[in-house]
Amino acid sequence: MPPVRLQKVLAASGIASRRGAERLIEAGRVSVNGLTVRTLGTLADPDEDCVEVDGRAIVRPDAKRYVLLHKPPGYLTTRDDPRGRPQVFDLVPEPLTRLHSVGRLDADAEGLLLLTDDGELTFRLTHPRYGVARVYHVQVDRRPSPATLAALERGVTLEDGPARAKRARPLGGARGGAWIELTLAEGRNHEVKRLCRAVGLAVRRLVRVRFGPLGLGRLPVGSWRELTRREVRALQMAEGPSRAPRPLRPLRA
Repeated sequence: MPPVRLQKVLAASGIASRRGAERLIEAGRVSVNGLTVRTLGTLADPDEDCVEVDGRAIVRPDAKRYVLLHKPPGYLTTRDDPRGRPQVFDLVPEPLTRLHSVGRLDADAEGLLLLTDDGELTFRLTHPRYGVARVYHVQVDRRPSPATLAALERGVTLEDGPARAKRARPLGGARGGAWIELTLAEGRNHEVKRLCRAVGLAVRRLVRVRFGPLGLGRLPVGSWRELTRREVRALQMAEGPSRAPRPLRPLRA
């Protein structure tokens, strides 16, 4: 769309009224493409320019939302639970509760969870046809042998058919067990736990650290952030693990 006055862009996003937007600009709290703007009447293109208030990018009302959440254990990704257990949507502000999760994590699992209202992207990231990689750090009850890890990569037969890890590698010891890294290309229910159980391993802790090109990074447990435009573009282009992901530092209990 053609550039419009900056205060109109802010008002359309719901940040403030037109007059309130003018006060934000005059106070130096608004930037366009990284440059602070204090002049009323400055023009901006909401489709092309990055407009921020207090360092946080504004979002057009009709724009898709993409949120990375560090899910804590004990939270459900479903909206309906007759037992009244906590949900991941309790961790985000009200406008983001309208989003849906891209795939699920078990209640006791933790780590990277993507929330969005982009149905097309959700389909692309979760459909087995595209084989978008998910990387998990898994604490198991014993140190697996090389033969056990090879069996995970070779594949096992589960109740719903053959399954395998694209990659299985050791990460290091843990008290009374060990950490391993598993890379999967499907999102079946309880797949990590069932794979491990099939080769005689019991899962004690399960953390998703990567989904396609998106990594969990240093986001604190229970916190969330909006994805950058570059991250969204990378997700939109994601299609299978063309190369092994860069090794990630193992988590410690």
